[in-house]
Amino acid sequence: MVSPAILRAALPHCLVTTDFPSLGEKYEGKVRDNYSRDGTRFIVVSDRISAFDRVLGAIPFKGQVLNRMAGWWFERTRGSAPNHMVGMPDPNVLQCVECTPVLVEMVVRAYATGTTSTSLWTHYERGVRVFCGHRLPEGLKKHQKLPEPIVTPTTKAPKGEHDVSGSREEILATGKVTAADFDEAAAVAMRLFAVGQRMCAERGLILVDTKYEFGRTPDGKLVVIDEIHTPDSSRFWKAATYDDRFRAGEDPDPLDKDFVRRWYIAQGYKGDGEPPAMPDDVRVGAAERYIAAYEQITGEAFVPDTDPPLPRIAKNLGLRGTP
Repeated sequence: MVSPAILRAALPHCLVTTDFPSLGEKYEGKVRDNYSRDGTRFIVVSDRISAFDRVLGAIPFKGQVLNRMAGWWFERTRGSAPNHMVGMPDPNVLQCVECTPVLVEMVVRAYATGTTSTSLWTHYERGVRVFCGHRLPEGLKKHQKLPEPIVTPTTKAPKGEHDVSGSREEILATGKVTAADFDEAAAVAMRLFAVGQRMCAERGLILVDTKYEFGRTPDGKLVVIDEIHTPDSSRFWKAATYDDRFRAGEDPDPLDKDFVRRWYIAQGYKGDGEPPAMPDDVRVGAAERYIAAYEQITGEAFVPDTDPPLPRIAKNLGLRGTP
């Protein structure tokens, strides 16, 4: 585990913005800066953290954790679903095949949980019993396991806008995704989720829910894009303490960005207006959980690259005239 002293020393040096024009046309997402050139996409994973559909701050080494973990999962799930990864030329950079995005996110949920306005539990607590086309049983308790995992798709909103969840019929009615793309992506998502649950269980973790994004390669193949089974896209709980905490009515032990969400909610913030600044203790605590998730899942020690990220990326990608 990386020492708190190293994490605190890295607080002023987080990778927040990038500018690499020689990598190609840039699209900036909430966390990733995407550069496209000649059929290749370079995804620079920043240290920005987003929740409530907005960027809230930066977490030391978060980009390296996400990128390395996504690469780890991509390599180990190719047999279940093809993906867009070509290589990892830098700890913060994924090199990928340029794909045409399928404009839907497949969110797979296995527990009645969540803290945001779009979460299953928030809707259930308000009396909703049909969520994204799925009928939910009466008597569920917060954090309880569902009878079986369900797909709850959302639209793929541009940066600054909110994703909107819905049933298959509602998503298709938007006209942004075809039935064929939707059904193939949903089937792959369920297959990947089963693989992820099994592998996490072998490592003492519960894969609670996650999201998958998809694209079509130039030859028309559906592949997984963006990231997979990271603490940004997924919710992880420690399996060893789940049963006791559930029986006591307590929140599970998280190893994901729910730690940050819970801090903001405790301050009374749920996404409306200007968010309060994230204290250094919360930033370090989040980094510790991201790193713990990486180490527990991969079985590898996380050794951060502490060189200044912008010149390091430029050097590793052979870029000239960039910082």
